Amino acid sequence: MADEPGQPPAMTQQSLASQAPDLNGTAQSVTPFDVQGGTDKDGKPLAIDYNKLVNEFQTKLIDDELLARFERLTGRRPHRLMRRKIVFSHRELDQILDRYEKKEPFFLYTGRGPSSDSMHIGHVIPFEFTKYLQEVFDVPLVIMLTDDEKYLFNPKFTIEDVQGFTRKNAKDIIAVGFNPKKTFIFSDLDYMGGAFYHNVVKFSRTVTVNQSKGAFGHNDSSNIGIVQFPAIQSVAAFATSFPSIFGSDPSKSSTIPCLIPCAIDQDVYFRMTRDHAFQLKYPKPALIHCVFLPALQGSSQKMSASKDHTSIFMNDEPNKIKNKVNRHAFSGGQDTREEHKRLGGRTELDVSFQYLKFFLEDDDELEQIRQGYESGELETGSLKARCIKELQIFVKKFQERKAKVTDELLNEFMTARKLDFPDLDEFLAREVEKPAESKVGKKKKEKVIGTGKPSADNI
Repeated sequence: MADEPGQPPAMTQQSLASQAPDLNGTAQSVTPFDVQGGTDKDGKPLAIDYNKLVNEFQTKLIDDELLARFERLTGRRPHRLMRRKIVFSHRELDQILDRYEKKEPFFLYTGRGPSSDSMHIGHVIPFEFTKYLQEVFDVPLVIMLTDDEKYLFNPKFTIEDVQGFTRKNAKDIIAVGFNPKKTFIFSDLDYMGGAFYHNVVKFSRTVTVNQSKGAFGHNDSSNIGIVQFPAIQSVAAFATSFPSIFGSDPSKSSTIPCLIPCAIDQDVYFRMTRDHAFQLKYPKPALIHCVFLPALQGSSQKMSASKDHTSIFMNDEPNKIKNKVNRHAFSGGQDTREEHKRLGGRTELDVSFQYLKFFLEDDDELEQIRQGYESGELETGSLKARCIKELQIFVKKFQERKAKVTDELLNEFMTARKLDFPDLDEFLAREVEKPAESKVGKKKKEKVIGTGKPSADNI
Protein backbone atom coordinates (compact mmCIF):
# COMPACT_ATOMS: atom_id res chain seq x y z
CA MET A 1 0.00 0.00 0.00
CA ALA A 2 1.37 3.36 -1.00
CA ASP A 3 2.61 5.56 1.80
CA GLU A 4 5.70 7.33 0.48
CA PRO A 5 6.59 9.78 -2.29
CA GLY A 6 6.97 8.37 -5.79
CA GLN A 7 3.71 9.36 -7.44
CA PRO A 8 3.01 9.26 -11.17
CA PRO A 9 4.10 12.33 -13.18
CA ALA A 10 0.64 13.80 -13.49
CA MET A 11 0.13 13.68 -9.76
CA THR A 12 3.57 15.20 -9.17
CA GLN A 13 2.63 18.07 -11.45
CA GLN A 14 -0.60 18.56 -9.58
CA SER A 15 1.16 18.56 -6.21
CA LEU A 16 3.71 21.15 -7.40
CA ALA A 17 0.97 23.30 -8.86
CA SER A 18 -1.05 23.18 -5.64
CA GLN A 19 1.99 24.35 -3.69
CA ALA A 20 2.66 27.36 -5.94
CA PRO A 21 2.22 30.81 -4.35
CA ASP A 22 -1.36 31.96 -4.32
CA LEU A 23 -3.03 35.06 -2.95
CA ASN A 24 -5.51 32.83 -1.10
CA GLY A 25 -3.01 30.16 -0.03
CA THR A 26 -2.90 26.61 -1.36
CA ALA A 27 -5.21 23.64 -1.00
CA GLN A 28 -4.23 20.52 0.91
CA SER A 29 -3.20 17.42 -1.02
CA VAL A 30 -4.08 13.98 0.36
CA THR A 31 -3.39 11.10 -2.01
CA PRO A 32 -1.87 7.63 -1.60
CA PHE A 33 1.39 9.16 -2.86
CA ASP A 34 1.56 12.54 -1.16
CA VAL A 35 0.12 14.04 2.01
CA GLN A 36 0.48 17.78 2.57
CA GLY A 37 -1.67 20.27 4.41
CA GLY A 38 -2.50 23.52 2.66
CA THR A 39 -1.07 26.96 3.34
CA ASP A 40 -2.73 30.22 4.26
CA LYS A 41 -2.39 33.45 2.26
CA ASP A 42 0.93 34.18 4.00
CA GLY A 43 2.36 30.79 3.10
CA LYS A 44 2.02 29.40 6.64
CA PRO A 45 1.45 25.61 6.71
CA LEU A 46 -2.01 24.50 7.79
CA ALA A 47 -2.99 21.26 9.51
CA ILE A 48 -4.86 18.70 7.42
CA ASP A 49 -8.61 19.36 7.47
CA TYR A 50 -10.17 15.94 8.06
CA ASN A 51 -13.74 17.21 8.02
CA LYS A 52 -13.07 18.44 4.50
CA LEU A 53 -11.83 14.98 3.54
CA VAL A 54 -14.97 13.39 4.95
CA ASN A 55 -17.08 15.68 2.78
CA GLU A 56 -14.94 15.18 -0.34
CA PHE A 57 -14.64 11.41 0.02
CA GLN A 58 -18.29 11.06 1.11
CA THR A 59 -17.46 8.94 4.15
CA LYS A 60 -19.22 9.07 7.52
CA LEU A 61 -17.89 10.27 10.84
CA ILE A 62 -17.76 7.74 13.66
CA ASP A 63 -20.20 9.33 16.09
CA ASP A 64 -20.91 8.61 19.75
CA GLU A 65 -23.92 6.48 18.87
CA LEU A 66 -21.82 4.14 16.72
CA LEU A 67 -19.14 3.94 19.42
CA ALA A 68 -21.78 3.08 22.01
CA ARG A 69 -23.15 0.32 19.78
CA PHE A 70 -19.62 -1.00 19.21
CA GLU A 71 -19.04 -1.20 22.97
CA ARG A 72 -22.45 -2.72 23.64
CA LEU A 73 -22.04 -5.50 21.05
CA THR A 74 -18.40 -6.35 21.71
CA GLY A 75 -18.31 -5.81 25.45
CA ARG A 76 -15.03 -3.95 24.97
CA ARG A 77 -14.21 -0.33 25.63
CA PRO A 78 -13.41 1.45 22.34
CA HIS A 79 -9.69 1.78 21.65
CA ARG A 80 -8.10 5.06 22.72
CA LEU A 81 -7.77 5.99 19.04
CA MET A 82 -11.54 5.65 18.67
CA ARG A 83 -12.27 7.53 21.90
CA ARG A 84 -10.07 10.44 20.76
CA LYS A 85 -11.43 10.59 17.20
CA ILE A 86 -8.07 9.58 15.73
CA VAL A 87 -9.97 6.70 14.16
CA PHE A 88 -12.66 9.02 12.93
CA SER A 89 -14.38 7.95 9.71
CA HIS A 90 -15.89 4.85 8.14
CA ARG A 91 -17.70 3.21 5.29
CA GLU A 92 -20.37 0.76 6.48
CA LEU A 93 -18.81 -0.14 9.82
CA ASP A 94 -22.42 -0.36 10.97
CA GLN A 95 -23.01 -3.24 8.54
CA ILE A 96 -19.97 -5.08 9.90
CA LEU A 97 -21.45 -4.70 13.37
CA ASP A 98 -24.71 -6.14 11.99
CA ARG A 99 -22.80 -9.24 10.85
CA TYR A 100 -20.99 -9.51 14.17
CA GLU A 101 -24.31 -9.37 16.00
CA LYS A 102 -25.73 -12.12 13.75
CA LYS A 103 -22.52 -14.21 14.08
CA GLU A 104 -21.95 -14.00 10.32
CA PRO A 105 -18.31 -14.18 9.20
CA PHE A 106 -16.12 -11.37 7.92
CA PHE A 107 -12.40 -10.76 7.93
CA LEU A 108 -9.92 -7.93 8.37
CA TYR A 109 -7.55 -6.70 5.66
CA THR A 110 -4.79 -4.15 5.90
CA GLY A 111 -1.32 -3.66 4.46
CA ARG A 112 2.00 -1.92 4.21
CA GLY A 113 4.22 -0.69 1.40
CA PRO A 114 7.72 -1.88 2.43
CA SER A 115 10.17 0.87 1.51
CA SER A 116 12.73 0.83 4.34
CA ASP A 117 14.49 -1.53 6.73
CA SER A 118 12.39 -0.37 9.68
CA MET A 119 8.87 0.87 10.16
CA HIS A 120 8.30 4.10 12.09
CA ILE A 121 5.77 4.80 14.83
CA GLY A 122 3.30 6.19 12.30
CA HIS A 123 3.25 2.81 10.55
CA VAL A 124 2.82 0.86 13.77
CA ILE A 125 -0.21 2.76 15.07
CA PRO A 126 -2.67 1.39 12.42
CA PHE A 127 -1.34 -2.13 13.03
CA GLU A 128 -1.81 -1.74 16.78
CA PHE A 129 -5.41 -0.71 16.13
CA THR A 130 -5.89 -3.62 13.72
CA LYS A 131 -4.61 -6.01 16.39
CA TYR A 132 -7.23 -4.59 18.76
CA LEU A 133 -9.97 -5.21 16.17
CA GLN A 134 -8.73 -8.76 15.59
CA GLU A 135 -8.95 -9.48 19.33
CA VAL A 136 -12.36 -7.84 19.71
CA PHE A 137 -14.02 -9.48 16.71
CA ASP A 138 -12.02 -12.77 16.85
CA VAL A 139 -11.73 -12.96 13.05
CA PRO A 140 -8.93 -13.73 10.57
CA LEU A 141 -6.67 -11.00 9.25
CA VAL A 142 -4.78 -10.77 5.95
CA ILE A 143 -1.89 -8.31 5.65
CA MET A 144 -0.64 -7.38 2.18
CA LEU A 145 2.96 -6.28 1.72
CA THR A 146 3.07 -4.43 -1.57
CA ASP A 147 6.68 -5.05 -2.54
CA ASP A 148 5.62 -5.10 -6.20
CA GLU A 149 4.23 -1.59 -5.89
CA LYS A 150 7.40 -0.25 -4.27
CA TYR A 151 9.49 -1.72 -7.09
CA LEU A 152 7.21 -0.28 -9.77
CA PHE A 153 7.05 3.21 -8.27
CA ASN A 154 10.67 3.67 -7.25
CA PRO A 155 13.28 3.17 -10.00
CA LYS A 156 16.06 3.11 -7.40
CA PHE A 157 14.83 -0.16 -5.89
CA THR A 158 15.74 -3.63 -7.14
CA ILE A 159 13.56 -6.68 -6.64
CA GLU A 160 16.07 -7.84 -4.04
CA ASP A 161 15.75 -4.52 -2.20
CA VAL A 162 11.99 -4.69 -1.83
CA GLN A 163 12.04 -8.37 -0.92
CA GLY A 164 14.48 -7.56 1.86
CA PHE A 165 12.28 -4.70 3.09
CA THR A 166 9.32 -7.08 3.03
CA ARG A 167 10.82 -9.65 5.38
CA LYS A 168 12.13 -6.99 7.76
CA ASN A 169 8.82 -5.13 7.81
CA ALA A 170 6.94 -8.41 8.29
CA LYS A 171 8.97 -9.01 11.44
CA ASP A 172 8.04 -5.50 12.60
CA ILE A 173 4.37 -6.29 12.01
CA ILE A 174 4.58 -9.60 13.86
CA ALA A 175 6.18 -7.75 16.79
CA VAL A 176 2.95 -5.76 17.20
CA GLY A 177 1.55 -8.97 18.68
CA PHE A 178 -0.77 -10.56 16.09
CA ASN A 179 -2.13 -14.05 16.64
CA PRO A 180 -0.37 -16.46 14.23
CA LYS A 181 -3.40 -18.76 14.23
CA LYS A 182 -5.55 -15.96 12.79
CA THR A 183 -3.11 -13.92 10.66
CA PHE A 184 -1.72 -14.38 7.15
CA ILE A 185 0.99 -11.96 6.00
CA PHE A 186 1.84 -12.12 2.32
CA SER A 187 4.19 -10.58 -0.22
CA ASP A 188 2.57 -9.68 -3.52
CA LEU A 189 5.67 -10.87 -5.37
CA ASP A 190 5.44 -14.29 -3.71
CA TYR A 191 1.69 -14.84 -3.41
CA MET A 192 0.52 -13.67 -6.83
CA GLY A 193 -1.05 -16.54 -8.77
CA GLY A 194 -3.93 -18.98 -8.55
CA ALA A 195 -7.23 -17.65 -7.20
CA PHE A 196 -5.67 -14.32 -6.23
CA TYR A 197 -4.44 -13.63 -9.74
CA HIS A 198 -7.75 -14.81 -11.20
CA ASN A 199 -9.41 -12.01 -9.24
CA VAL A 200 -6.76 -9.50 -10.36
CA VAL A 201 -7.53 -10.33 -14.00
CA LYS A 202 -11.29 -10.26 -13.46
CA PHE A 203 -11.17 -6.95 -11.62
CA SER A 204 -8.76 -5.41 -14.15
CA ARG A 205 -11.28 -6.02 -16.91
CA THR A 206 -13.93 -3.97 -15.06
CA VAL A 207 -11.80 -0.81 -14.79
CA THR A 208 -10.96 1.33 -17.81
CA VAL A 209 -7.70 3.19 -18.31
CA ASN A 210 -9.58 6.49 -18.10
CA GLN A 211 -11.05 5.51 -14.73
CA SER A 212 -7.61 4.59 -13.44
CA LYS A 213 -6.13 7.86 -14.72
CA GLY A 214 -8.91 9.87 -13.13
CA ALA A 215 -8.51 8.20 -9.75
CA PHE A 216 -4.74 7.90 -9.50
CA GLY A 217 -3.20 10.38 -11.91
CA HIS A 218 -1.60 7.87 -14.27
CA ASN A 219 -0.62 9.20 -17.67
CA ASP A 220 1.13 8.02 -20.82
CA SER A 221 4.50 8.13 -19.04
CA SER A 222 3.41 5.75 -16.28
CA ASN A 223 4.70 2.21 -16.60
CA ILE A 224 1.97 -0.35 -17.20
CA GLY A 225 2.63 -2.04 -13.86
CA ILE A 226 1.66 1.15 -12.03
CA VAL A 227 -1.57 1.36 -14.03
CA GLN A 228 -2.61 -2.16 -13.03
CA PHE A 229 -1.49 -2.05 -9.42
CA PRO A 230 -4.81 -0.72 -8.01
CA ALA A 231 -6.43 -3.98 -9.12
CA ILE A 232 -3.92 -5.94 -7.04
CA GLN A 233 -4.53 -3.90 -3.88
CA SER A 234 -8.27 -4.11 -4.48
CA VAL A 235 -8.73 -7.87 -4.78
CA ALA A 236 -7.25 -8.66 -1.36
CA ALA A 237 -10.63 -7.35 -0.15
CA PHE A 238 -12.32 -10.42 -1.64
CA ALA A 239 -12.43 -13.67 0.35
CA THR A 240 -12.15 -15.75 -2.83
CA SER A 241 -8.56 -14.51 -3.19
CA PHE A 242 -7.63 -16.70 -0.20
CA PRO A 243 -8.94 -20.25 -0.74
CA SER A 244 -6.60 -21.66 1.92
CA ILE A 245 -8.47 -19.55 4.48
CA PHE A 246 -12.04 -19.40 3.18
CA GLY A 247 -12.34 -22.62 1.22
CA SER A 248 -12.23 -23.47 -2.45
CA ASP A 249 -15.93 -22.99 -3.22
CA PRO A 250 -16.22 -19.39 -4.45
CA SER A 251 -20.02 -19.62 -4.60
CA LYS A 252 -19.95 -19.54 -0.78
CA SER A 253 -16.75 -17.73 0.14
CA SER A 254 -17.64 -14.87 -2.22
CA THR A 255 -20.34 -13.73 0.20
CA ILE A 256 -17.86 -12.99 3.02
CA PRO A 257 -17.00 -9.26 3.25
CA CYS A 258 -14.03 -7.59 4.90
CA LEU A 259 -13.32 -4.59 7.08
CA ILE A 260 -10.25 -2.54 6.12
CA PRO A 261 -8.56 -0.41 8.79
CA CYS A 262 -6.38 2.14 7.00
CA ALA A 263 -5.28 5.74 6.87
CA ILE A 264 -7.64 8.03 4.98
CA ASP A 265 -5.20 8.46 2.06
CA GLN A 266 -5.80 4.83 1.03
CA ASP A 267 -9.55 5.36 0.61
CA VAL A 268 -9.28 6.07 -3.14
CA TYR A 269 -8.20 2.47 -3.79
CA PHE A 270 -11.22 1.08 -2.04
CA ARG A 271 -13.70 3.56 -3.50
CA MET A 272 -12.72 1.95 -6.79
CA THR A 273 -13.01 -1.52 -5.23
CA ARG A 274 -16.47 -0.77 -3.90
CA ASP A 275 -17.59 0.75 -7.19
CA HIS A 276 -16.68 -2.35 -9.22
CA ALA A 277 -17.24 -5.19 -6.74
CA PHE A 278 -20.77 -5.82 -8.00
CA GLN A 279 -19.42 -6.74 -11.45
CA LEU A 280 -17.68 -9.71 -9.83
CA LYS A 281 -20.72 -10.32 -7.61
CA TYR A 282 -18.65 -9.65 -4.49
CA PRO A 283 -19.67 -7.59 -1.44
CA LYS A 284 -18.19 -4.15 -0.99
CA PRO A 285 -15.42 -3.88 1.60
CA ALA A 286 -16.16 -1.77 4.66
CA LEU A 287 -13.54 0.69 5.85
CA ILE A 288 -12.51 2.40 9.05
CA HIS A 289 -10.14 5.37 8.68
CA CYS A 290 -7.55 6.94 10.93
CA VAL A 291 -5.84 10.32 10.75
CA PHE A 292 -2.10 10.60 10.09
CA LEU A 293 0.50 10.72 12.81
CA PRO A 294 2.11 14.07 12.07
CA ALA A 295 5.76 14.44 11.17
CA LEU A 296 7.99 15.90 13.85
CA GLN A 297 7.88 19.19 11.94
CA GLY A 298 4.13 19.60 12.35
CA SER A 299 0.60 18.56 11.45
CA SER A 300 0.79 19.74 7.84
CA GLN A 301 2.53 16.51 6.80
CA LYS A 302 2.77 12.90 7.90
CA MET A 303 5.84 10.92 8.86
CA SER A 304 7.87 9.57 5.96
CA ALA A 305 10.14 6.52 5.99
CA SER A 306 12.34 8.24 3.40
CA LYS A 307 12.96 11.29 5.63
CA ASP A 308 14.72 10.27 8.84
CA HIS A 309 14.43 13.68 10.50
CA THR A 310 10.61 13.61 10.26
CA SER A 311 10.15 10.25 11.98
CA ILE A 312 10.71 8.12 15.04
CA PHE A 313 11.71 4.67 13.80
CA MET A 314 11.06 1.43 15.63
CA ASN A 315 14.79 0.66 15.71
CA ASP A 316 15.77 4.08 17.14
CA GLU A 317 17.72 4.00 20.41
CA PRO A 318 16.38 5.97 23.43
CA ASN A 319 18.90 8.82 23.03
CA LYS A 320 18.06 9.16 19.35
CA ILE A 321 14.36 9.44 20.18
CA LYS A 322 15.18 12.10 22.78
CA ASN A 323 17.33 14.09 20.39
CA LYS A 324 14.80 13.95 17.55
CA VAL A 325 11.95 15.19 19.74
CA ASN A 326 14.00 17.92 21.40
CA ARG A 327 15.49 19.18 18.13
CA HIS A 328 12.70 18.69 15.62
CA ALA A 329 9.30 18.38 17.34
CA PHE A 330 7.24 21.45 16.46
CA SER A 331 6.19 23.37 19.56
CA GLY A 332 2.85 24.96 20.24
CA GLY A 333 4.35 27.12 22.96
CA GLN A 334 4.70 30.87 22.82
CA ASP A 335 7.88 32.74 21.84
CA THR A 336 8.88 33.65 25.40
CA ARG A 337 8.32 32.11 28.82
CA GLU A 338 6.37 35.17 29.91
CA GLU A 339 4.04 34.97 26.89
CA HIS A 340 3.59 31.25 27.44
CA LYS A 341 2.49 31.79 31.03
CA ARG A 342 0.14 34.56 29.94
CA LEU A 343 -1.34 33.02 26.77
CA GLY A 344 -0.76 29.30 27.26
CA GLY A 345 0.36 26.69 24.76
CA ARG A 346 -1.52 25.54 21.66
CA THR A 347 -2.05 21.80 21.96
CA GLU A 348 -3.64 21.59 18.53
CA LEU A 349 -0.27 22.60 17.02
CA ASP A 350 2.15 21.00 19.45
CA VAL A 351 3.59 17.74 18.06
CA SER A 352 4.59 16.36 21.47
CA PHE A 353 1.00 16.69 22.67
CA GLN A 354 -0.32 15.18 19.46
CA TYR A 355 1.95 12.17 19.95
CA LEU A 356 0.66 11.73 23.49
CA LYS A 357 -2.88 11.65 22.07
CA PHE A 358 -1.81 8.65 19.99
CA PHE A 359 0.28 6.78 22.56
CA LEU A 360 -0.74 7.70 26.12
CA GLU A 361 -3.43 5.29 27.30
CA ASP A 362 -4.62 7.24 30.36
CA ASP A 363 -7.38 9.67 29.36
CA ASP A 364 -7.26 11.50 32.69
CA GLU A 365 -3.52 12.15 32.48
CA LEU A 366 -3.86 13.35 28.90
CA GLU A 367 -6.55 15.82 29.96
CA GLN A 368 -4.38 17.08 32.84
CA ILE A 369 -1.52 17.65 30.41
CA ARG A 370 -3.82 19.49 28.01
CA GLN A 371 -5.14 21.79 30.71
CA GLY A 372 -1.67 22.43 32.11
CA TYR A 373 -0.19 23.31 28.74
CA GLU A 374 -3.06 25.46 27.56
CA SER A 375 -3.08 27.36 30.86
CA GLY A 376 0.64 28.05 30.59
CA GLU A 377 1.52 26.15 33.78
CA LEU A 378 3.20 23.33 31.83
CA GLU A 379 6.12 24.46 29.71
CA THR A 380 7.22 23.08 26.35
CA GLY A 381 10.34 21.41 27.78
CA SER A 382 8.29 19.47 30.33
CA LEU A 383 5.76 18.44 27.68
CA LYS A 384 8.52 17.21 25.40
CA ALA A 385 10.08 15.26 28.27
CA ARG A 386 6.74 13.47 28.93
CA CYS A 387 6.39 12.70 25.23
CA ILE A 388 9.96 11.36 25.03
CA LYS A 389 9.36 9.06 27.99
CA GLU A 390 6.19 7.61 26.44
CA LEU A 391 7.81 7.06 23.05
CA GLN A 392 10.88 5.45 24.59
CA ILE A 393 8.67 3.01 26.52
CA PHE A 394 6.59 2.19 23.44
CA VAL A 395 9.63 1.59 21.21
CA LYS A 396 11.54 -0.40 23.85
CA LYS A 397 8.63 -2.79 24.41
CA PHE A 398 8.31 -3.21 20.66
CA GLN A 399 12.02 -3.97 20.28
CA GLU A 400 11.82 -6.57 23.05
CA ARG A 401 8.97 -8.34 21.25
CA LYS A 402 10.74 -8.13 17.90
CA ALA A 403 13.84 -9.79 19.35
CA LYS A 404 11.70 -12.88 19.87
CA VAL A 405 10.49 -13.02 16.23
CA THR A 406 12.43 -15.86 14.63
CA ASP A 407 12.67 -16.78 10.96
CA GLU A 408 10.56 -19.85 11.75
CA LEU A 409 7.77 -17.67 13.17
CA LEU A 410 8.06 -15.33 10.18
CA ASN A 411 7.67 -18.25 7.78
CA GLU A 412 4.62 -19.47 9.70
CA PHE A 413 2.88 -16.10 9.35
CA MET A 414 3.78 -15.93 5.63
CA THR A 415 2.62 -19.44 4.69
CA ALA A 416 -0.80 -19.71 3.03
CA ARG A 417 -2.81 -21.97 5.32
CA LYS A 418 -6.15 -22.48 7.01
CA LEU A 419 -6.66 -20.01 9.84
CA ASP A 420 -8.61 -20.38 13.05
CA PHE A 421 -12.11 -19.22 12.11
CA PRO A 422 -14.62 -20.97 14.43
CA ASP A 423 -17.86 -20.03 12.66
CA LEU A 424 -16.63 -20.40 9.08
CA ASP A 425 -17.25 -24.12 8.53
CA GLU A 426 -20.83 -23.86 9.79
CA PHE A 427 -21.40 -20.81 7.59
CA LEU A 428 -20.01 -22.48 4.46
CA ALA A 429 -21.98 -25.67 5.12
CA ARG A 430 -25.30 -23.90 4.72
CA GLU A 431 -26.76 -22.28 1.65
CA VAL A 432 -25.76 -18.64 1.51
CA GLU A 433 -27.79 -16.07 -0.38
CA LYS A 434 -25.82 -13.73 -2.63
CA PRO A 435 -25.88 -10.05 -1.62
CA ALA A 436 -28.37 -8.01 -3.56
CA GLU A 437 -26.79 -6.02 -6.37
CA SER A 438 -28.16 -2.78 -4.99
CA LYS A 439 -26.11 -3.36 -1.85
CA VAL A 440 -22.86 -3.92 -3.65
CA GLY A 441 -22.86 -0.96 -5.90
CA LYS A 442 -24.82 -1.49 -9.13
CA LYS A 443 -27.77 0.78 -8.56
CA LYS A 444 -26.01 3.38 -6.47
CA LYS A 445 -22.63 4.09 -7.95
CA GLU A 446 -20.17 5.71 -5.61
CA LYS A 447 -18.35 8.86 -6.53
CA VAL A 448 -14.74 7.94 -7.33
CA ILE A 449 -12.93 11.20 -6.76
CA GLY A 450 -9.92 11.67 -8.99
CA THR A 451 -6.58 12.36 -7.32
CA GLY A 452 -4.55 13.03 -10.44
CA LYS A 453 -6.43 15.61 -12.49
CA PRO A 454 -6.90 19.27 -11.61
CA SER A 455 -10.57 19.63 -10.66
CA ALA A 456 -12.74 20.74 -7.81
CA ASP A 457 -13.07 17.14 -6.68
CA ASN A 458 -9.36 16.48 -6.27
CA ILE A 459 -8.21 15.08 -2.96
